[in-house]
Amino acid sequence: MEMKKRIHLELRNRTPSDVRELVLDNCRSSEGKIEGLTSEFVNLEFLSLINVGLISVSNLPKLGKLKKLELSDNRISGGLDVLAEKLPNLTHLNLSGNKLKDISTLEPLKKLDNLKSLDLFNCEVTNLNDYRESVFKLLPQLTYLDGYDMDDHEASDSDGEVDGDGVDEEDDDDEGEEEEDEDGEDGEEDFDEEDDDDDDDDEVEGEEDEEDEEDFGQDGELDDEDDEEDDDDEEEEEGRKGEKRKREAEDEDDDEEDDD
Repeated sequence: MEMKKRIHLELRNRTPSDVRELVLDNCRSSEGKIEGLTSEFVNLEFLSLINVGLISVSNLPKLGKLKKLELSDNRISGGLDVLAEKLPNLTHLNLSGNKLKDISTLEPLKKLDNLKSLDLFNCEVTNLNDYRESVFKLLPQLTYLDGYDMDDHEASDSDGEVDGDGVDEEDDDDEGEEEEDEDGEDGEEDFDEEDDDDDDDDEVEGEEDEEDEEDFGQDGELDDEDDEEDDDDEEEEEGRKGEKRKREAEDEDDDEEDDD
């Protein structure tokens, strides 16, 4: 894909001034030069042009806020003075895998006062004697060369990388934490509601048990009343039988008197 078309696609309906990070890796440059990139990208902080066939960076527009530039795996052999002129705030520069042969080709980088990290992996210049000492001497503002400082201490992730969307990521993290907090609160509320429901169920069961006991008590009273009624019936029947026996005895006495 041509570089111009790739830039258009990367915009995604945004204006150039809205873009902070632009990755154009593996697209095709026209005649080994940058095309389609303009100074309208005033807020651009990260630009990646890896393996796009660049021979020269002469067409690079002025990008006052650019901090990190990836130019690895191209065919650049010189002309780095453009970087010092157009990118005054550059802090990280990756020129690995290019055609840089001499220390002198790096001299224009002296004007990049904020340059902190420089990568030259797989460039012929790295095969020179005293390569590291010479580069650090030429560029005293450097902290890291090929990922290591003068004392061979490896660069930390925060020093070695600059992410143009870092602020957005922090915002996303904050939003994620807020969502987690909200979820946690919702979970506690749900848990409390479940406890309340359980308590309500227990209360209902307790009331049902009390009702059963009351019913049992009422049944007991009814049974007692039935027993008393039965006793009364038995007494009445016994009384009737006694009166009947008394009458029979009186009748017998009367019969005996008649016989006499």
